[in-house]
Amino acid sequence: MSRPPLPPFTAETAAQKARLAEDAWNSRDPERVSLAYTENSAWRNRAEFISGRGEIVGFLQRKWARELDYRLIKEVWTWNDNRIAVRFAYEWRDDSGHWFRSYGNENWEFDEAGLMRRRVASINDLPITESERKYHWPLGRRPDDHPGLSELGL
Repeated sequence: MSRPPLPPFTAETAAQKARLAEDAWNSRDPERVSLAYTENSAWRNRAEFISGRGEIVGFLQRKWARELDYRLIKEVWTWNDNRIAVRFAYEWRDDSGHWFRSYGNENWEFDEAGLMRRRVASINDLPITESERKYHWPLGRRPDDHPGLSELGL
């Protein structure tokens, strides 16, 4: 199975890879998201260590059951050969209606088929008020004309 764009990455293909990842995560479909990772992909997400697609699916199911109205933007920070570093911010609310913006960085490593074999994520949550939200598109893919992180000053 191949997941273009493939390494080695350029500025253009790294940005394409980040947007494809953003689109998949905004679908909030754990099975769809898991297909971008190798069968034995290794993750560190905050303080949780995850191994393989099955654990990825379980993690994402728990995540999106807890993080409601999830909307994400990713932006490439840097890239080299088969690695990409992104920064991201996503907004979500809990089941009590409290809003948060979660900020973070991810380091990605890909195999030759373009599947992510390693993902290391550091994330911090900031409580926000509903009036401080910046992401108002309908759930799903961020529209092409919606500003990115830099344009939003994040």
